[in-house]
Amino acid sequence: MSERKVLNKYFPPDFDPDLIPRRKQPKNSQQVVRLMAPFSMRCNTCGEYIYKGKKFNARKETVEGEDYYGIKIFRFYIKCTLCSAEITFKTDPKNTDYAAEHGASRNFEPWREEGAAEEEDRLAKLEEEENNPMKALENRTQDSKREMDILDALQDIRAKNARLERVGNTVDVLAQLGKEDVERAEDAERRRLEEEDEKLVRQVFSKIPTSESVSTTEHADADSSVITVKRKADDVEPPLHSLLPESTRALIGAKSTAIHAMKKKKTDGKNLLGIKVGKRPAKAVG
Repeated sequence: MSERKVLNKYFPPDFDPDLIPRRKQPKNSQQVVRLMAPFSMRCNTCGEYIYKGKKFNARKETVEGEDYYGIKIFRFYIKCTLCSAEITFKTDPKNTDYAAEHGASRNFEPWREEGAAEEEDRLAKLEEEENNPMKALENRTQDSKREMDILDALQDIRAKNARLERVGNTVDVLAQLGKEDVERAEDAERRRLEEEDEKLVRQVFSKIPTSESVSTTEHADADSSVITVKRKADDVEPPLHSLLPESTRALIGAKSTAIHAMKKKKTDGKNLLGIKVGKRPAKAVG
């Protein structure tokens, strides 16, 4: 008893659903469905009344060439319970209902009843206005107020659409301006980083400390003083000697001269072996 109530069936491991052959059916084939009569109707052949909710085994098909805003319309075929005459009806998406098509006539149609009720209300309103002038004035005032409200709502909708259109254009302009601002900010940030790099390079490479003092009185100033070198990309780097102060260059020149004189004095009158070479005596003539 429990086996007939299971929801899952066993599929072997080697089961392949692609191997199941597909059935070839016509494009608009009819399907057998079980339904109930959607409305009460009367058979046109024998006059039998079929009440709403009567169950039928019907055939369903799609109506070709008809739809309602892309919604398909279906046709159903049933048979009269007394004379077995064929009765057809269709779906009606416009009124969210069904419409009798062939073989039977509908006993009650709600949209026609609504139209009849509206017509009765209109006639009663006209009759009341003829008998009561104040009521006619009140109705016209209400109609005018309703029209003004409709015009105001329409004006609001138009203003909203125009505002949305302006906002859309403004958003495009702001997007372009925002892009330019971002590019400008990126350029400024790039220039700032370049300036920081150049400043760091100048701090590291452009300061040369002096190694010798100019005089004993200026010893502390000479140790703490620095010389700033300004470089240019296209110029040739000047020699280091030209960057020193005038007094330092003079001192260095004097020391170089003294050292050169001392070397010359030591090597004067000696050959490469250190032997002093004198002048040869002149040969006697005759």
